[in-house]
Amino acid sequence: MSNPGAAWKPQHASLSAYLDDHLLGAETGVRLFGAARRTWEGSGYEQTFADLESEISGERDELEQLIVTLGYRRSKVKKAMAMVGAAAGKLGPANPLSTGGGTTGQFELESLQSIVRAKECLWRTLLALSAHDHRFNPSRLQELIEMAGRQQDAVAKVMVETAPARFLTGSLSQGS
Repeated sequence: MSNPGAAWKPQHASLSAYLDDHLLGAETGVRLFGAARRTWEGSGYEQTFADLESEISGERDELEQLIVTLGYRRSKVKKAMAMVGAAAGKLGPANPLSTGGGTTGQFELESLQSIVRAKECLWRTLLALSAHDHRFNPSRLQELIEMAGRQQDAVAKVMVETAPARFLTGSLSQGS
């Protein structure tokens, strides 16, 4: 149990590794949302995924800048993993978001929601730290938390609206 009156100091190695893990996840997220945009190209959902890809890319850049501002360095191993992931993501058959249909399409949408939820957890964690570490901007973190909620809702909307086509046969208007 911690002493409530004790002064808190950042554990730089832990915080740096945590932020670096999330940056790796953010880079993966940008690729997966780009793949989703391509999957839904020509549909009514293409713009949704284009907007999400752009927002998540901006947040990734903001996280990368935060890491630099805090004076932390990227792990060479994680940076290499990101480069390998980026190269693998350019291969057509290795693209995990190649179709929007079937159970795979449903799972892909659920995975995108999980990615955004993980990012929301990052912002919530940094918001909690902001009470003890004034290097974090609480109002900006709150904005990022709210943005993550809207992003999750946008993906959920696509998932809910397209689920019947994946799992139901026939037409709902054919009577009961």
